[in-house]
Amino acid sequence: MDFVSKFINAYSPNLPNKARRIFESNIELKTFKKGDVIVNYGETPTNFYLLKTGVLRSFIRDSKGKEHIRTLYIPITTSGSLSSLISKKPSNAIYDCLTNAEILVGDFPAFIKSTEEHHELALFYNRILESIFIRTERRIYDLSVLNATERYLKLKTEIPDINNLIQQYHIASYLNITPVQLSRIRKELYSK
Repeated sequence: MDFVSKFINAYSPNLPNKARRIFESNIELKTFKKGDVIVNYGETPTNFYLLKTGVLRSFIRDSKGKEHIRTLYIPITTSGSLSSLISKKPSNAIYDCLTNAEILVGDFPAFIKSTEEHHELALFYNRILESIFIRTERRIYDLSVLNATERYLKLKTEIPDINNLIQQYHIASYLNITPVQLSRIRKELYSK
């Protein structure tokens, strides 16, 4: 099964072939290098992204220039500044590649137009939005309720090889802790 079919089936396994072809005709596979920015702060994006391989992040910089990772994206997920795409306003975050990545790039306005013309694609889009909402709600819950060790263990469950994929300071930023705190957590966990 190819990647696009796998992505579609994750959200809408019964999507008719015609709707699948319409969706597939709207996306193009591109290769990005580690450090490449796919959406920049202040940019008004028009593309959405489906991560095939690699790790992406969205982050913001505070007034002192410190980076705060909001989301880590791993295959098979959507990425991009959804609020900016919907509102057609500039992004308040930066989206970049933490590793080399293969990404399917889609034209968001064209996709929205196709959802207005094809009910099945509108339902497919709705399921993707529901998934993004649930992912965001879980992230808020984790930051609100779980302690740093629990957040790290949860991240390791979701992305078992995270320590080999990205820099430790990125992991710490995602967990909303300092690299020193992360080092202590790892030392404590691995000494047991």
